[in-house]
Order: sequence, then C-alpha cells, then structure tokens
Amino acid sequence: MSQRQVLQVFEQYQKARTQFVQTIAELATRPQNIETLQNAGVMSLLRPLLLDVVPTIQQTAALALGRLANYNDDLAEAVVKGDILPQLVYSLAEQNRFYKKAAAFVLRAVAKHSPELAQAVVDCGALDALVICLEDFDPGVKEAAAWALGYIARHNAELAQAVVDAGAVPLLVLCIQEPEIALKRIAASALSDISKHSPELAQTVVDAGAIAHLAQMILNPDAKLKRQVFSALSQIAKHSVDLAEMVVEAEIFPAVLPSLKDPDDYVKKNVATLIREIAKHTPELSQLIVNAGGVAAVIDYIGECKGSIRLPGIMMLGYVAAHSENLAMAVIVSKGVPQLAICLSEEPEDHIKAATAWALGQIGRHSPEHARAVAVANVLPKLLSSYLETDSSEDLQIKAKKALKNILQKCTHLPALEPLLHDAPPKILKHVVGQFSKVLPHDSKARRLFVTSGGLKKIQEIKAEPGSVLQEYINNINNCYPEEIVRYYSPGYSDALLERVETYQPA
Repeated sequence: MSQRQVLQVFEQYQKARTQFVQTIAELATRPQNIETLQNAGVMSLLRPLLLDVVPTIQQTAALALGRLANYNDDLAEAVVKGDILPQLVYSLAEQNRFYKKAAAFVLRAVAKHSPELAQAVVDCGALDALVICLEDFDPGVKEAAAWALGYIARHNAELAQAVVDAGAVPLLVLCIQEPEIALKRIAASALSDISKHSPELAQTVVDAGAIAHLAQMILNPDAKLKRQVFSALSQIAKHSVDLAEMVVEAEIFPAVLPSLKDPDDYVKKNVATLIREIAKHTPELSQLIVNAGGVAAVIDYIGECKGSIRLPGIMMLGYVAAHSENLAMAVIVSKGVPQLAICLSEEPEDHIKAATAWALGQIGRHSPEHARAVAVANVLPKLLSSYLETDSSEDLQIKAKKALKNILQKCTHLPALEPLLHDAPPKILKHVVGQFSKVLPHDSKARRLFVTSGGLKKIQEIKAEPGSVLQEYINNINNCYPEEIVRYYSPGYSDALLERVETYQPA
C-alpha cells in the first residue's frame, strides 16, 4: 500500500467529519429536525469534534451545539451533563476568533434558559474567560462575549453580581463607545440586564460612567440601538430618586421626546417607560418633565398607538397627576383626560383598562375642578361599567371602584352624576347621593333641575336601611324641598291620589 493510499484514508475521514458537522449545523437551524437529532444521540457525537485537529471542524461543531442548546432547555441541559462547558471555556482562551465566537454562542445558548443553567455556565469558570474576550481586538468576539454575559446577568441579582465581580462593567462601557453598531447594541443590552435587579447593581453601572455614554446615543438613527439605550437608562432610573436625577442630569430632556414618534414600536415604548420611571419618583422630577413638554408629548403618543405600547404612557400620566394638584392640572390642560377616556373605551385588555382607571382616579381626586374635568369627559359611566361587568378582572374591578370613589368624593358637577343614580350599585350609590346632598342645599337652580330631570323621583325609589349613611343623605336632599313635592314624587303617590278620588263623595 503506497503512502498516498494511506493518507487518502485520513483525508476521507476528515472529509466525512467535515461533512457531518456542517450537515448537523445546517439541520439544527430547523426546529422540525431537533427531536430526531436529539434521539439519534447527536450530543455525544459532537463532543469529541470540539477537540478535533481541524479548526473548521471544531468551530462548526461548536456552532451546531449552540444551535441545539438554543432550541430548548433539555438540549442545553444535555450540554451541561455532557461536560462540554469546561471544554468550551478552555477554548475561549486558546483558540482563534472564529472558535471564540462559536464557543461564546454555546455559553449564551445554554445560559439563556434558566437561572440554574446560567449558574452551571458560571460554575465552569466561564465569566473570567468571557471578560477576557471583551478585550479581544475582534469586535465580533467582543459582541459574542457581551451577549453571553448579558444572558447570564438577566436572570437574577446573584448572577448579575457575579458578572460585575468578574470585572465586566467597565469593559462593557468601553464596548458602547466602539464604532460597531452591533457591539454597541449588545453592550447596552448587557448593561440594562445588569442594572435592572437592584439599586446597588445599577449604581455599579453608573460608577463606570455609563450614563454619559448612553445619553450620547439617544439621537442615533439605529432603532435597535435606541431600544437598548432607552431600556438601560430606564433600568437605572427606576430604582431611586438619586439614580433618576443622575439620568436627568445627562440632559436627556427634551432630547428624548421626539423618539415618542419613532417608527419603531419598541423605541417608543422604551422611551415612554424611561419617562415614566423618572416621573414616578418626585413632584420636582415630574415638573421638570412637564416643563420640557413631556406631558403633552406623552398624551400625543397615547393617541397615536394602541395596546400594550400605550401602557407606560398611561401610567406616566397617572404618576405625574398623583404628585400634586398643579401637576394633575397640567395633565388636564394638555387634554390628557379625553385621551385616557378613549383608552378606557377602546382597549380590550383588562390590565390596560385598569391602569387607565387608576390614572383617571389620580387626576380627578384633587378638587371639584379636577373631578369636573374628568366627569365631563363621560368617564364615570365607563368606570362604572368596568366595575360592574362580570368578566372584568379582579384588578380592573378594584381599580375602577377606587377611581370612581376618588372622583365622586370631589365631584360637584351634578349633570355628570345623574346617570349614575339609575345604574350604580349600593356601594357606589352612597357616594353619588352624598354629593347631591352636599350641593343641592346651596344651589336653587340645581334643585329645580334635579326635579325636572327625574332625579328627585329616583331618590324616593331608593330603598335605604333606616339609620344608614345613605338614608341620612336622602333625608338631607328631601329637606331641600317642600313636603308636598317630595310626597308627589314618592312611589305609590298616584295610587293614593286615585284612591282619594274613588272615596271622595261630592257634596
């Protein structure tokens, strides 16, 4: 047998291995093939190929493993059980850039499924190796490493702390300053995933100088980058007044407001969330947003979009209005109430209706003037029907009831209250009748209108417990009128008159 024939055997074997890993990597891109591959024992066959003498076979084997592990947690679990992770971590330090990218992809694919799997990645020493990759000269390697670190950090505070302790944060802040857009996106996303868990973790990100660099990218034309930038800023701002003030000090207002009209839905939603997370903390921060034109911009935004994208905007208006009378008036003056009334009618989702009801309650609860602004937008009957509908969620019923009570206790605009006399259940009716009993004694015009509109007749039909608060309110109202008027509108009065006619003997 000649030397050539001997070498041919090796070549054929190498070709077969190459073809095998390439085909598996290709097959692993289609979900319908995954189960068959799993049942055929693909994991145990790929593992030795990670140590192959041929670099392209190693890389393709890692890529195939990553695609499989990415698919579901069973396969990710198989990677952990097959003792493949230490192998990959070792290679991260040793191999070329293509292999590093593939290895980081497998680590990310395993870590993404659950805190337990992410912990397994940490336990095999992956963090130090990934952090070293953040300093690699190749932007693709940095990106793959940042992505894996973000997926580990997103699960819980302990894992995020482990990422911080490995020294990732300053390097991620350097990555957002790199020219490559894809790297900026992933690094901003990883900083967001670290910041979200606790004030301490967010503070670590702030101390590394992240805010200034994130704020510079607010006007970047790339939508996917802006999504991550706004997400990271809101995950920092949400924790405390101090952190929110640091975000504001980076002069993000009014620069962020045009993004509420961005064509990308996620950009819009993340900006609205950022504004909400700042507004919720203090009246001063809310006032700053009002002064920058933020309330008017958010109201326009709620009018232009639908569904869950509206939610942060609706909540932001509620938070602003909750702080003080003046801030609630700013929402009213910017025509926030009619817009919220539209949301209450249009939105099919109960959790969005509940947030809208809560926001309207925060606007209307301050004074009669505030309550009137809410009442004239015909909001009260809508709140009542949300409270009464049997298929409303419990949260919606509670929030609608509370909003109704908050607004009713201040509302002196009687025409808006009258429809509720006919429809409201006893718990709400008490507050409605209470408002009439406060206003009617001092307003002769309202007393006359109350008779002609049928209100007084309706009051006589209410069956209240003797001695109850409701009965007291009814008595107060009846005392505003001559006795014969009250009698005239009482149920059964016409029958009594007819009886008198029958028994009457003409002289």
